[in-house]
Amino acid sequence: MIVMGRRIVMITGGQRSGKSAIAERMTLEMTSKPVYIATARVWDDEFRHRVELHRQRRGPEWTTYEAPLHTDALPIGDDDTVLFDCVTLWATNWFFECNENSDLALAEMKSRVDILTTRCRNIVFVTNEIGLGGVAENSMQRRFTDLQGLINQYIASMADEVYLAVSGIKVRIK
Repeated sequence: MIVMGRRIVMITGGQRSGKSAIAERMTLEMTSKPVYIATARVWDDEFRHRVELHRQRRGPEWTTYEAPLHTDALPIGDDDTVLFDCVTLWATNWFFECNENSDLALAEMKSRVDILTTRCRNIVFVTNEIGLGGVAENSMQRRFTDLQGLINQYIASMADEVYLAVSGIKVRIK
């Protein structure tokens, strides 16, 4: 296990690229008592099954908090190492919470990212890289893509390390 000062890591990539598994391994390299922030809202049985597979893979050493919006209210401390999974689902929740106003959603998210990154020892953010597939067909999708891209850029700008997950392999990009 590596013990270091404050560290912010971001792992991005496409769907099913292995981001979460990579992030879990990296987090366990930093601590034996990891904290997991789950941002998903479970909307159907198939997604519920995916969430359960993630839980099983993580194991009992993880402390898990479910926080689809207000991650700043969680009891995270200075010695905690946190895996935040995932920014994309969190952005989706904020986008709709803010009535599809991406500027308001971005402001809400930035303030909470700032709180989390100063509150814990280490944090690993998992996010999707959704802007590689071309321009979305409708304005709502384009506004969400803008939001996702801007929050990813914000987190990447403050991150010590940024990785791109490709086929289960992490490629360092910062």
